Amino acid sequence: MGIQFLADELSRWDEGTGDAIALGFFSDERPLRGAAGLTDWRLCGRISKLIRQRRLSGRRGETLMLPTGRRLPFKRVVLFGLGDSSRFDEEVYRQHVRWMRDVLGRMGSQRYAIQPPGRASGFIGARRALELWLEEADKAPREEEVVVIDAPHAHKEMAEVVRFRGRKSSKA
Repeated sequence: MGIQFLADELSRWDEGTGDAIALGFFSDERPLRGAAGLTDWRLCGRISKLIRQRRLSGRRGETLMLPTGRRLPFKRVVLFGLGDSSRFDEEVYRQHVRWMRDVLGRMGSQRYAIQPPGRASGFIGARRALELWLEEADKAPREEEVVVIDAPHAHKEMAEVVRFRGRKSSKA
C-alpha cells in the first residue's frame, strides 16, 4: 500500500488524481466539514442539495457515488454515512475503515483520496487515524494507493507513521 498526502485546501486538489475521493460525514453535522465540505463547494452545493432533498442523510451504512465531471481531479465522489457523531470511537472508526476499503475495492478503485473518518471533526488524531487505517489494511491487504487529505501540519505526524512502518518492514 502506498501512502501520499494532499493538503485540505481546494487550491491544492488539482495536483491530485485518482479513481475516487472517499468522504465520510456524520448524520448530525451540518454544514459538512473538512474534505466533504470542500467537495460540496467544488460541486456547487450538489451534496447539500441532496441532503436538503432528503436523498442523503449521513446515516450509518449509507453510500452514494457521484460523478465529478471536470470539477475535481478524481473520477467520482463516494460518500459514506458515518451515523451519529456521539457514537464515534476507535472501534467504530475501524468498522468504517473496513467498510470503506471494501466498497472501494469492489468498485475496482486502486488509487483514491480520503479524509479519514472523524478527522474533519477532530474526533480522532491524525497519527492515530493513520495507524488504525494501516492496521486494518494489513488485515486485508490489496494493491492500493491512498492519498490522505488533511491539514499540512497533520501530514508531519502521519509521515512519521509511514517512515516508521517503512523501517519496520525493511528489517523483516
